[in-house]
This record gives sequence, C-alpha cells and structure tokens, in this order.
Amino acid sequence: MANQNAANTTLRSPLGRVRGLGSAKGGTHHWWMQRVTSIALLPLTIWFAFSAALLAGASYEETIAWIGRPWNAVLLLATIALVFHHTAAGIQVIFEDYANQEWTKMSGILAVKAICALLAIASALAVLRIAV
Repeated sequence: MANQNAANTTLRSPLGRVRGLGSAKGGTHHWWMQRVTSIALLPLTIWFAFSAALLAGASYEETIAWIGRPWNAVLLLATIALVFHHTAAGIQVIFEDYANQEWTKMSGILAVKAICALLAIASALAVLRIAV
C-alpha cells in the first residue's frame, strides 16, 4: 500500500495538473525571454562596441551625424529597448529569489521596472531627437 501511495503522489496541485502549468504559472516565458534578449543583445553589443571604438576620436558633430544615420539610429533604438528589458527582467528574478517579504518583492520589482522604463524612454527620445 505504501508503494501505491508513493506512485500517486505528485508535487503539482490539482489545478496545476489540469492547466498544465507549474507553480510559477509563467516562469518558462520569463526564462525564454531572458534567453532571447541575451541572444539578440550579443550582435548588438558587438556592433555598439565596435562603433564606439571607431568613434573614439571623433568630434561632437561627427558623433551626432553617426547617430543621425537611419541604420545606426534603428540599431541604437533596438539596443536601448533590449538592454532595459533584459535588465528589468534580470533584476526581477533577483527580487523574486531573494526578497523575503511580499511587499519588498513587489515594491522592488515595480521600482526597477519604472526606472528601466523611464531610462529607456529618455534614451530613445535622445536618439530620436538627433535622428529625426
């Protein structure tokens, strides 16, 4: 009888088994988005580092002209969006894993998301102001 009960024991709740979801209810999406943004950021970061190295001795006018080129502006906007999204998602995981109290966890996550959103908007507006 003990073996039969052990075989029927599961760590998932009945509702979780019905929905086919684990306890996190969306952790795989968050995990995948972290991987997708990190893969997308790899070539963008290489492009940005290479471009910044080439602009090292450039004047202010040359740098503004470089940002104003459509291709560079689009890549900069993509880099900005992905960097802040990836940063917010990564710090959210840290709060979820290490904050002990629910109010600390939620306020930390909301604060990080708000800060990242504001910085992303400010950065994107700076690029758009130059490029348009």
